[in-house]
Amino acid sequence: MHHRRTVAAILVEVAYMLEHHRRKHGHGPPFLDLSWLENSYHFQLFHILKDADDTSAIFGAIFKYIYPYPAPNSPQYVIAFRGTILKSDTRSRDIKENIKCLLNKLHHSGGFQHALQYVHGTVNFDGAPTVWLAGHSMGSAIALLAGKKMVKMGYNLETYLFNPPFLLLPLEMIKSESVKLGIRMVNSVCKANLSNLGRQPHDDPFDMLSNWFLLEL
Repeated sequence: MHHRRTVAAILVEVAYMLEHHRRKHGHGPPFLDLSWLENSYHFQLFHILKDADDTSAIFGAIFKYIYPYPAPNSPQYVIAFRGTILKSDTRSRDIKENIKCLLNKLHHSGGFQHALQYVHGTVNFDGAPTVWLAGHSMGSAIALLAGKKMVKMGYNLETYLFNPPFLLLPLEMIKSESVKLGIRMVNSVCKANLSNLGRQPHDDPFDMLSNWFLLEL
């Protein structure tokens, strides 16, 4: 499971990188070079998730797994959500999302509704078994809530949470057993790499990373 979390953490970290690059360079050139992600880990940036407001802040990304011989349990798409960035034009937006989370109103936020549209659209496009979610900090709250919404629609999505904000709350204060399950998942950070996988170039990393954590919300 450690290596599987590592893969998910890398994709979430790339979501952060995309937003940092946007803040510095905008959406135009120079474009962020992610060839290392494709060459080393067989993931390709498929779609950038942007807010619909004037800031066009990037809050996540959809990555496509492009290994030519994937294992049966490999993902086809991983949707990764970044956490809070208290910089420049994202500060106000991210603080508002955090406040809504603390007030248990994240599901009413425009950012979450936009994220849910991307998740639902990807599932409709390729099917639930091949779509996984990952998020760090506030992004993990979005991933968890999106997963819960998809379960109500009949889809169980495998989900990875890193440093979810729910850890600030005592478990006994939380009535939902599904949320408690999410809290007990992963208390990690988005600082990871796959240098310790020790795989050969021809190996499918997801064939080695068996028993991918399944979060049933």
